[in-house]
Amino acid sequence: MMKAIWNNTVVAESDDTVVVENNHYFPADSLKKEYFEDSIAHTTCPWKGRASYYSLRVADELNKDAAWYYPETSPAAEKIKGRVAFWKGVKIEE
Repeated sequence: MMKAIWNNTVVAESDDTVVVENNHYFPADSLKKEYFEDSIAHTTCPWKGRASYYSLRVADELNKDAAWYYPETSPAAEKIKGRVAFWKGVKIEE
């Protein structure tokens, strides 16, 4: 079971992650939604598409834009559709 951990709190866990470019993409339904806030940030990947972001809030601490996902993936990135990945100090552990 893979876990995404930030601020000593598990914010997502699943035994069904997809690894792309060394990032574990968690199914959206594995997120502990109470820690996630929508962000206005967006970036574009040439082969995956336009990414949207979530910020994490745990124990009144904010990790801005710490998770990303692709609302509409390109055909080449279909396997990460509906999945979320992490960075900015979020640890991924088994």
